[in-house]
Amino acid sequence: MAIDEIIEEVRANREAHAANFNYDLRAIYEDLKRSEKEHIDMGRPFVEPPIKQASANKSLHRTTAPLSLRSGR
Repeated sequence: MAIDEIIEEVRANREAHAANFNYDLRAIYEDLKRSEKEHIDMGRPFVEPPIKQASANKSLHRTTAPLSLRSGR
């Protein structure tokens, strides 16, 4: 499957941004929060992403034993 050019560009930008901060996650986070604050201070709207509620029984863990391990089988 070919990688989309937009995805390649986003990944390249993410890599360059991380390299500017020596891949320090705290520094990257602080820069993103600073940039976010600047945009809000300039009057640009900031929209929080919607919170996704977890669906019942959609965990990554098994919620029931496999048929071969159930009693009586």
